[in-house]
Formats: sequence, C-alpha cells, structure tokens
Amino acid sequence: MFLLFEEAGKFVAGRVLSEAEASVQVEWDSGKRVKVKGANILLKFDKPAPAQLLSEASLISQSIELDLAWEFAPEAEFGFADIAREYFNADASTTQQVGALIRLYEAPHYFRRAGKGRFKKASAETVQLALAGIEKKKQILAQIELWSQDLIRGECPAPIKEQLYKILFRPDKNAAEYKAVVEASRASQIAPLTLLQNAGAIASAYDFHWQRFLFDNFPKGTGFPKLEAPAIAQTLPLATVKAYSIDDSQTTEIDDALSLQGLGTGTVILGIHIAAPGLAIQPNSAIDQVGRSRLSTVYMPGYKITMLPDDVVQSYTLAEGQACPAVSLYVTLDEATLAIQHTETKLERVHIAANLRHDQLDLWVTQEWLEESHPIARDNEPLLGLTHAELAFFWRLAQHLKAGREVVRGKPETFNRPDYNFRLQRPNADAPPLGNETVLISVRQRGSPLDLIVAEAMILANSTWGQWLASLGVPAIYRSQASLSPGIKVRMGTKALPHAGIGVPAYAWSTSPLRRYTDLVNQWQIIACVQHGTTAALAAPFKPKDAQLFAIISGFEAAYSAYNSYQSGMERFWTLHYLKQENITEVLASLVKEMGGGSWLVRADHLPLMFNVMGAAGMARGDQVKVQLGNIDAMALDVNGTVIEKITSAANKPLEDASAIDDAMEDLEEAATGPIALALNVNEAPADESSP
Repeated sequence: MFLLFEEAGKFVAGRVLSEAEASVQVEWDSGKRVKVKGANILLKFDKPAPAQLLSEASLISQSIELDLAWEFAPEAEFGFADIAREYFNADASTTQQVGALIRLYEAPHYFRRAGKGRFKKASAETVQLALAGIEKKKQILAQIELWSQDLIRGECPAPIKEQLYKILFRPDKNAAEYKAVVEASRASQIAPLTLLQNAGAIASAYDFHWQRFLFDNFPKGTGFPKLEAPAIAQTLPLATVKAYSIDDSQTTEIDDALSLQGLGTGTVILGIHIAAPGLAIQPNSAIDQVGRSRLSTVYMPGYKITMLPDDVVQSYTLAEGQACPAVSLYVTLDEATLAIQHTETKLERVHIAANLRHDQLDLWVTQEWLEESHPIARDNEPLLGLTHAELAFFWRLAQHLKAGREVVRGKPETFNRPDYNFRLQRPNADAPPLGNETVLISVRQRGSPLDLIVAEAMILANSTWGQWLASLGVPAIYRSQASLSPGIKVRMGTKALPHAGIGVPAYAWSTSPLRRYTDLVNQWQIIACVQHGTTAALAAPFKPKDAQLFAIISGFEAAYSAYNSYQSGMERFWTLHYLKQENITEVLASLVKEMGGGSWLVRADHLPLMFNVMGAAGMARGDQVKVQLGNIDAMALDVNGTVIEKITSAANKPLEDASAIDDAMEDLEEAATGPIALALNVNEAPADESSP
C-alpha cells in the first residue's frame, strides 16, 4: 500500500512500512524513511507506483480547465476527490484525483483551501479580480522583459529614466523599472550604473551628482513657496557708528559687519553687527518652517541653494548704504593692552558704509602693509572709509585674540595649507552649472589679514553671547569639543561647554542667521535676553530642556554634514575637470599616509586634491614626489597615480598634523561607503566657524 501526504508544502508519496494508531512509517523511492502523522495523510492507494502517480497526475492537472472546474464545484466545502468525480466521471481514477488535488492547490484564486485536501470555491467577484491581477502581472513581466532588452541594446526607456535615482539609491524592489534594470544587468553581465550610462540614462557625470543630491536632500525641488518678508514691528534706534562688512564677491547673504569707535583715545569700542531676521521672522511662521526644513544654505562651486528666499534675505541683509536692523555686540577694550573691559548687546539700526570684498582686497591688504608705521597712500584706495589706522587696529586685535585662544588650546593654530577659490565661466550664474564650464582655481591663503579679522571677531561674538546666554539660564545651541586628542570630534548640544579646538569656554553659532538655522534660533534667544534681561528664560522662544532644540540639532547635523559632503564632492569634481581642461598629466604631491599593499595617500601641492598612488616604496611621510596621473573617473570622483620621481625629503618640510591625517582617513572611509567617492574636508578650523 502507498500513501500520498503533504510535507513542507509539497505532495509526496511513498510505500507504507508499518502503521500505528496516529502515524504511519513510510519509505520513499529514494529509500528514505519518514514518520507521517495520520492528520497529514491525503490518500491511500495500491497503484500505480508513487513516482508514476505523481508524474501522471502532474500532466493531468494541467489539462483541467479551471473555469470549468469552478463551475462544476459545489457551493459547499468539498474534497479534491469530489471535484475529480464531478469533472472527470463518477469513477475518477487515483491519478485523476491527485491531478485534481494538484490543480486545486495551485489555483487559490479559484479555490480557497479549507483544510487537509478540502477546498471552497471563491466568489465570482474574487475570481474576476484575481484573473485581472494575473493578467496584469503577465503584462508587467512582458514589460520588464521589453525594457530589459532595450537597456541591453543601449536604449533607456522613459519610465526608467524618470525613476533613475530612485532605482539607484532608494529602490522599490517590487517596481517593474527596478526589476528591468536588475534583469538587464544580470543578462548582460554589466553593472547597473554602467548599463544605465551606456543606455544614455545619465546626461553627464555632473548631472548625476547633482540629481542624486537633489533626490536625497531636495526631493520636491529647490524652489520656494511664495513668501513675504515680514517687517520689523518695533522701532529701533539708529546707531552712531559706520559699519563695514567683509565677504567674498559672490556673497549675497551679508550677515555680519564691523565698526570701530574711539581709536586714539585710549578706550576703543569694537562693534560686531549681525543681521537681525529674528526681529521679524517668528518661530513656527511660514518662513521659519522653510528655514527649518533646509537648515542651512548649500554652497558649491558656481552655485548655491539658499536657506531662505532671496527676497526675504535681501529684506534683512546688511546692504551698503542702508541703515539695517542688527543685533550688535559692543566690546569695550583698553587700546594699549587690548584687555576687554565691558560688553553690551543692543538691538538697533546700523548704517552700513560699504560691503567690502576679500577677493578684491586681499592682494594689497597684507600683513606688511598693515604693520607699516607710515604707509604710502594708494591711488583709488577701495576701502571706502576705513583708514589704515583702523585696519591696523583690527589686525592687531585679531592677532591678540588668536594668541589668547592658542594659550587655551595649548598649541598654535597653523594655516599651512591654502584654501582654494573656484570660479566657473558661464553666462547664467542663477542656474545650476552644466558640468562642462571652464573652471578657474585660485589660492586663498588661510589666515590672511582680512580673513583673520572677520574670523576672530565672529569667534569673539559667538563665545561672548554663548557665555551670556548660559549666565541667564537661557538655552541655546552650542558647539563644543572636549579636547584636541585624535578622534575627539566637535559636538552640538544645549550646554555651554568648552570648545578645545577654538580655545573658548563656550561657543554658540550666532553670527550667520541668514544662512544657518542654528544661528537664527540662537538669535531669537539673544533677542529675548536683550529685551527681558534676568527674566529672559521665561520669555525666550525655547525653554530649558525644550525637545524642539534637540530635534533642531539632530536635523541640522544631518543636513549640514550632507551639504558639506556635497560641497566637497563638487570641489573635487571641478578639480578633476580642471586636470582634464588644462591637460595636466603630472602633479607634485606630498606623501600623507601609507595605505598598505604598496599604496600611499598623497596630497597635491598646488590643487585641492588627495588621491592614492603606487610606486612610493621606501619613501616616508612628508616626502615630496612627482606623480604621473592615471585615468580620471568623474562618476566615482576618483583618480590615481604612480610616483615617477622623489623631489624632496620630509626632513626639509614640516609634517602634517596627525589629527588632520586621521580626519582625512575618516573622510576617505566615508567616501568609500557609497557609489560616489566624495572629496576630503580634512579639519575644522576656527576661520570656518564664522562663514563658509
């Protein structure tokens, strides 16, 4: 005797060896013996043999027309033998019965399972819906196959092109577009990204990086809803000072300006004036919601995505020739010793005498000129009111403030590596670049006088206001760093903790409220302190332990990291573009770190570029070498090279700080985690704390 039973969702038959009350010992054709519970037995039969039965039953099952079987099936629950007798004849054979079982089992849209070998016919409506679904699935499978063949031929179907970045970076694995790419990649043995490139789905390497960034960070686009900048309701007094801003020429969000009073009197008052959108924009307003969703302006070579709409920015920016609302910090100093005697914060209107520009002034506002006792007058001097004496005082004060911070830091700040400016030659600066523009890369030495003057003033303001907020018990968003030990990173939080990297007891970003949301939040808190004094904690928009502050910090850190990574990536893209544009095949570089396997990480001496090279065996960190560049991959933002000559030994030049190397390695590892390798942003310097 033989048994048919179900095991792990399959029908199995075997010869009965022994039979107990609740189970049966069965031997398969393979010789394997199993114990079958009586509840799992579907059918007992004498012939044909199990293998023959299952083979013939499978063939018979495919001959059964489901529509007809459904018509024959009774409305009440039934067994597979019942339907076999209805469909074939009253004497349906064992093979026909098992064939009916197999057919019913594989057609749940017609017959719902109701127990061991038992079924119930589905309603007519359910059958129609199921059949429509099956037909739709067939059409989708056919469409997937068609799209797959198009991709293999080098043609990209429009639906796949429209879903390109979702397919690559956040796929719905059940979507037909995704399945078509996977199937084409499998069939052609070509990586998906290469396959899509070959099919023309990606317009250019630059567009690929741009669209991916938008997909991840601006899925609804970079446009703004229609917003109107609210006016400042309160009447603000007009300050008696003239203030000057110092920014790059491309800067439109002018957040900060400086003024000076009392020079030559023995007591000098430094004014640090910050644009005051916080006096007009209210928390939870429509404009605030836009700022909170973006959290920062995004910078990249040749373009930027502002945190706030341009007409809103222009309503509060510190534009020259206007009396602009400002939150002003006045610092009273001893002119000789530069000791701080007093600080005061005011809400006022400040006359902006001029918007000065780094790139127009750095070449002649030098340390040597500032330190001359009797400087030669310059023709057409473009400082528009700032005298040599005033600039010289700003420079002396900046050096004094920097030296004081370095004592706290325990080591000096060095600016051995330059910053680089990127300029794209293109007719429409209001639109994103295309990626084929001519790029100009120039050097801007970090720590230049004007750069240091602005940076030190902003550090002073951020530190002073941070300590003041803490003294009044008003919460704010702080940046802190426990120590300068390798691996100790800058953190954000609501407590006024020391920032070892800058060398200050507390540091609250407050000087860029038009382009950083954290600064706008802190400005609201500062305004409350000015208006309410010791009761400010009760009146400030954000109260101690406010959950909103922690949510803002979390969102800001994620967004700011993504924006900075994209900026670094695009700077690397344009650097690689520059290599091809200028037909540069060899560069001078310095060895930074041995990577193993004969590979070294190097830093180009005259370009903002780090990459891996081979051929530096036996050399040491800091050695200067000449490198032959290899292939440039603009999609992966990658280039490598081979050392062809050692130029100078490390003994002849200072080595790069170990902590900077650790940061560089961490950035390299982060870049390697995705399909796009991002450029390096080696360390955080105080000059970068005030402005991008």
